[in-house]
Amino acid sequence: MSHGTSTLTRFGAVREYPVDLAAVSIGALLAYGIVTSFQDGSTLRLLVTFPLALFLPGYALISVLFPATKRSAREATSTAVDTRGIDLIERLGLSFALSLTIVPIVAIVLPFTQWGFNTVSTAATLALVTVMLAQTGVVRRLRTPKEDRFTVSPMASLARLRRDQSAAVTASSAVLILAIGLAAGALLIGFLAPMSTGGFSELALYGENEDGDLIAGDVESEIELGESVPVTVSVENQEGEETEYTVVVQEQRLEDGDVVERTQFEAFETTLADETTETSEVSVTPTAVEGQTVRISVLLFHDEPPAQPTNENAAEDTYFWVTIEE
Repeated sequence: MSHGTSTLTRFGAVREYPVDLAAVSIGALLAYGIVTSFQDGSTLRLLVTFPLALFLPGYALISVLFPATKRSAREATSTAVDTRGIDLIERLGLSFALSLTIVPIVAIVLPFTQWGFNTVSTAATLALVTVMLAQTGVVRRLRTPKEDRFTVSPMASLARLRRDQSAAVTASSAVLILAIGLAAGALLIGFLAPMSTGGFSELALYGENEDGDLIAGDVESEIELGESVPVTVSVENQEGEETEYTVVVQEQRLEDGDVVERTQFEAFETTLADETTETSEVSVTPTAVEGQTVRISVLLFHDEPPAQPTNENAAEDTYFWVTIEE
């Protein structure tokens, strides 16, 4: 008899398991599998990213915070017990809001972990957080009296909304539904619309330390007359396509912040595939006299440079100062 009773008890517990939280947990795991299995640009991957990042974590957290359903004013006054809760419409709206709070926290914490901040670690963390919160929500909900427990029933929510005589509550619910629709629409447009911003190119200068390692910006600033300054020029292509570049190296003498004299040392061309970086070693011998300080500018141009290359008409530019010791 006890065995039969135990079996019935387990069966009853399974029947009472919240369907919505089971769907949230399974959905989070499926989304993680798809996000980490499909390549960038996949339509399916993009579609499952939305609920994983913008809805599921927040809904799971809401289930922990509010295991009870919202009662009408008539129901609330018929009993002395005050069970706080919210209805389905409010849960949907708050799910978006709380998800937009959880995701930035994950993005801040992950870079400080051994897993780092990338697609796989982010999807795994969001899925894990969602499942853990959902299971905690299951416990909270099953411990709530049946008459107060939240269950998924859209028709009941609409019926309660119609019964409620408060115009303010009705209006607030309508505004919440509209806000959810607008937020979802804006996010879809932002993700699915073609990107209007283009790529970029990056120019950097490196010098060698005593160990022979390249250090950004670590270029000699004081030399003797006739001495050369070794510098490594780095060009990175993130334009989204193969790009031809021309690098121009100039010595510039300035007065009151304006360039009054230019001396071009060299110019070299290079062609880089997208998402590649090339470094070139350059040796600069300033023509300045003792005690004079000049600016060595490195200018980056797409294709051919203009007749008079300047910092202003370059796609990218960087520079360092050199003083000729007396």
